Amino acid sequence: MEGTFQLSTPAEGGRRADAVRNRRLALDAATALLAEPGSPLTVEAIARRAGLGAATVVRAFGGKDALLDAAVSGLLEPVVHRAGRLLEQDDQAQALRTFLTELIAFQSAHHAIGDQLDGLTLPATTALRDELVRVVREMIVGAQRDGTVRTDLDPAVTTALIGRTAYAVARSQPASPELTDAYLTVLMDGLRSPNG
Repeated sequence: MEGTFQLSTPAEGGRRADAVRNRRLALDAATALLAEPGSPLTVEAIARRAGLGAATVVRAFGGKDALLDAAVSGLLEPVVHRAGRLLEQDDQAQALRTFLTELIAFQSAHHAIGDQLDGLTLPATTALRDELVRVVREMIVGAQRDGTVRTDLDPAVTTALIGRTAYAVARSQPASPELTDAYLTVLMDGLRSPNG
């Protein structure tokens, strides 16, 4: 027989098409399980949801940590990009309020994720979380410069306070827009500069 018989075609940087497909199926399954509070995030559960074998899932990512890191960072990346766009606005106090409203909605929808990630190595997710903290701190510093947010509180302390209380509000289930709005009103009133 002339020519060669090829079982798969190269795709995505030399990966075989079936490997790329399996990676996508596993990632989609992990992302779906992350959105379901109480769902187990085991390799077996992810493989079952993806319709793959557990060994195939491990082979696609090199392990559970890498798979969950890809899934969580995929969810978090648009949030970080949005924060960066808001940072470009002129009114940093309003940008902060807008971003916190959206962040609380995101955390409400994915509140169970944090409970399942303890002890895992998640470099991409950690880098994105660090970037979020940096952007929120920049919003606070910008609002302080504008004279709309008080300057007697250290931006790092304010960022930590905002992050922890916003997370607590987001975890209140069922999610409550009224609670979110009340929290943000009290927060922004408390942060307002006496001269602003």
